[in-house]
Amino acid sequence: MTAGRLNSLTDVPGIQVGNVTRIGDGALTGTTVIVPPPGSVAGVDIRGGAPSTRETAALDPRNGAHSPSAFVLTGGSSYGLSAAHGVCDVLGGLVPAAALFDLGRGGDFHARPDAATGVAALRAADGYAVSEGNAGAGTGALTAEMKGGLGSASTVLPDGTVIAALLAMNAVGSTIGPDGLPYALRFGETSRVRDGKIVDWQEFVLSTPDTDTVHTAHELLAKTVRARTTRKPMNTVIGVVATDALLTPVECHQLARRAQDGLALGIQPSHCLGDGDTMFATATGKTTADVGMLLEAASVVVARAIVHAVLAADSVTTGWGHIASYRELYL
Repeated sequence: MTAGRLNSLTDVPGIQVGNVTRIGDGALTGTTVIVPPPGSVAGVDIRGGAPSTRETAALDPRNGAHSPSAFVLTGGSSYGLSAAHGVCDVLGGLVPAAALFDLGRGGDFHARPDAATGVAALRAADGYAVSEGNAGAGTGALTAEMKGGLGSASTVLPDGTVIAALLAMNAVGSTIGPDGLPYALRFGETSRVRDGKIVDWQEFVLSTPDTDTVHTAHELLAKTVRARTTRKPMNTVIGVVATDALLTPVECHQLARRAQDGLALGIQPSHCLGDGDTMFATATGKTTADVGMLLEAASVVVARAIVHAVLAADSVTTGWGHIASYRELYL
C-alpha cells in the first residue's frame, strides 16, 4: 500500500475540503467542511462520553440510505454546530456535523464558529491539498494538553482503490509514547503536505529523543498547563474517512467503526469520558473494492493522519495561555 499523490483526503476523486481558521482577537478555533460527490453513501460511529453532533441518526443504516450534502467538523463545542446550519442553508439536504471543545482557548469564550463560518468554509472547498496543523477544526485543538491540530493521510490499495482520512486531533489521551515518539509512527510513511509542498518528516523515524529531552518536554508541558487561566478542558476527536469504493450503507457504517480502531492505535487512552470521538465515513461508489482489505486499511490511514496532525501543529500563545506543540517540546 502506498500514499496517494497528496497524501490527504482530497486524493479520493470528487472529495473537496474547505477550511476557515480564526486566530487572534480572542479566537482560536475554526471549521472544516467536506463535500462529497452527489450520491455518496455515508456512515458514522461515535464513542467516548462527550459527543457533540448533528444529524448523525440519519446515517444509521437502519434508517435508510441517505446521501449527505456535506460533512462539517468544527470547533466551538455545541455552539459551533451553528456552522453546519450555514452550510445547510446553502446546500440543503443532509449535513451531518461534529464539534470539538475549544471554547476559551483563544482567550474569549464567546469567540466561536457560527453559520457564516460554515458558509465561508464551504466556499473555500476545493480538491487541492488539505492544510494541516493549526487549520480549520483543528485550530484550537489540544491533545493531552499539547497542541493538537488537523491531520490527513491517504492510501492507495493494490487494486487502485483509494482510502483517506481527515481528522481534528483534540484527544484526552496522549499520542506520544514514553520514548518521545508518536505511537502511530510505527506505521511508517510520514510525509505530509504543507503550503502545497510535500514535506518529509523522516527524521522522526530515524531519531528517538534522548532521556533528557523527554524529561525536559514533560516538565515544560506541565509548566505551561499550570500557567493557563483554566484547566482540564473537554476534548473529542472528530473526522471523516472517505473512499472511492462502492459500499452499501452497512459497509460504510463498518468503515466508520474501523476508523475508530485507528484512534486506538494512535492515542493512549482513547474514547475517554471526556472525549466524544466521532468518525464519519463516506464512499463515492466509483470502483469495486475488496471490502475486507479496505476495512483493514481504514484504521492505519487514520493512525497516520494522527501523526500528521501532531507533527504539523504549531505552538501558540493566547489570552488563555501557552499551548506547546510537539516540535517545540521534543526538537
